[in-house]
Amino acid sequence: MHKFLTPITDWVSTKRGMWITIITWFVVMIALSMGPRLNDYKVANFQSLPDDAQSIIADEKLKEYFPDDQGTPGILVFHNSEGEVVNDNVQEILTAINAENIEGIDSIVDISQLPPQALEGFYSDDNSTMIVPMTLEAGLGGADFSAINDRASEIGSDIAAESGNLEFYVTGPAGIAGDTVKLFEEADFVLLIATVLIILVLLIVIYRSPLLAFIPLLATIIVYQVVNQTLAFMGSAGLELTSQTTSIMSILLFAAVIDYSLFVFSRYREELNHYESKYEAMKYAMRATGEPVFFAGGTVLAAMLILFFADFRDYANFAPIFGTAVFIIMLASVTLIPALFTLFGRKAFWPKVPKYGEVKELKHGIWGPVAKFVVNKPVFSGGIVAIFLIVSALNIFNLEFEFDTVKSFPEDMPSRVGYEIVEQNFDKGEIAPSTLLVVGDQPIDEESAAALAEELTAYDEIASARLSGQTDDGEAVKFNIALSMNPYSTEAIDFVETLRSDSDQLLAAASIDGETHFGGITPKLTDERDVNNSDIIKIVILETLLILALLFVLTRSWKMPFYMMGTILLSYLSALGLGIFLVDVLFGFDAISTRVPVYAF
Repeated sequence: MHKFLTPITDWVSTKRGMWITIITWFVVMIALSMGPRLNDYKVANFQSLPDDAQSIIADEKLKEYFPDDQGTPGILVFHNSEGEVVNDNVQEILTAINAENIEGIDSIVDISQLPPQALEGFYSDDNSTMIVPMTLEAGLGGADFSAINDRASEIGSDIAAESGNLEFYVTGPAGIAGDTVKLFEEADFVLLIATVLIILVLLIVIYRSPLLAFIPLLATIIVYQVVNQTLAFMGSAGLELTSQTTSIMSILLFAAVIDYSLFVFSRYREELNHYESKYEAMKYAMRATGEPVFFAGGTVLAAMLILFFADFRDYANFAPIFGTAVFIIMLASVTLIPALFTLFGRKAFWPKVPKYGEVKELKHGIWGPVAKFVVNKPVFSGGIVAIFLIVSALNIFNLEFEFDTVKSFPEDMPSRVGYEIVEQNFDKGEIAPSTLLVVGDQPIDEESAAALAEELTAYDEIASARLSGQTDDGEAVKFNIALSMNPYSTEAIDFVETLRSDSDQLLAAASIDGETHFGGITPKLTDERDVNNSDIIKIVILETLLILALLFVLTRSWKMPFYMMGTILLSYLSALGLGIFLVDVLFGFDAISTRVPVYAF
């Protein structure tokens, strides 16, 4: 072992060092718990895309030319599955919501002031559904949306229930964002409990010792609390924290601490047969396992820091958060974990307590014959595994990304129910329209704006293109564009790319000299796909080179690192391909999140 680790692990393995280590971790945990709370510093409005993304530039331009038209759109959905929606019932609900003065709602369209012809546009063809647009104030985030949606839904649903068959839902970008935050908040707790229970059951089943299941979990809980509170201090200093990031970090933390604990106590059990003193046994156990455990963590830490090079800010935001977690886990792996196992000593292995000087009969179980077969026939066995990995890896050619997060919501989630009602009864693009901003070199007259709207509606993919604003000097105009397809779909994203490339021709056809900017959900998803695809390639290449360099240092070999890296890459592609297949077969999803390839790597 490297000299700088030996004194540390040797001291931790002594009686005095063991107690000081455990007490120190508990003191640090309790002291940090008196500081800020992690949830207080989770940002509500996190911008995932880089500042130079086209849709972000479009947002900034829209703020510049139309500063009063900012905010997040939402849709209030009124639906009667048994008949027609009655206007008086809708008015009653809207009046009640407005009377509540819910903080964060900027405006709700006043349908009472609309002429009959305009009002018809808010109804479906069979009058079973009515949608009323609302706008939330600019600068709000997911948690704010969730609170607003809950209060509006409570008011609307109570009145709707009294009206008979009327149903009320909040959907659109604001409704979907609010429910997304709610799902992640619930996921934090569910994932944590599920992870603990799964690990507890597996450890008891595999090692058949209650304490061997309890000790790693105790270490994990201590490390989890220290990491959480450390991140809270970093959040108070300005680090952006999101629910998604902290949820994934929790799973990583539990997996890593349990994994490193398995290394330590497996070797510790062997050494207890060779040394009567539990302290001596741990000293030699850590001399054997300390280096691989510590450097395994170091490799993961280095790989996490590569995420700083990502353009997608979700990934870049992971780097300091995951890096901090892994660093603390590394410290725990050579201090807290061995100290806890030393504290319990042989009792940790009850009822199968290892005895000093005992020569145990070697039992191979199922893996003995497998290992013997692999050793005796390496080419054949390796070939079988290689064929399986390659066949699984080939399935990555069926990789498709899912951008419609609503479809992954529970079927009874209000924003999803409302979303599907709108999708069935209106143009699908009405759920999340895009915005086209045109900034002219010269003032844009009414005739040119009308000509551009006509050019836009000539596309089959566009259901409507309405002029929704114009600056006083006529320099800039904006159009509300509703697509004829699901605005969260891959087809819509592909079309936005086409529309961007056609923008010069569109302006020329309308006799406008200027520039175009596309804002809204679909253009943002288009940029997300482009940035994500670029980051996947960048991160895989950089992390491959980094890990290869670390393997050269650790193995001191020129050939072995290439063999190891080859198996890592093949295993990654195989796991990704097999995962795509299983997700389709088991859950019926034919596409995966854009983040999965990076998470898997």
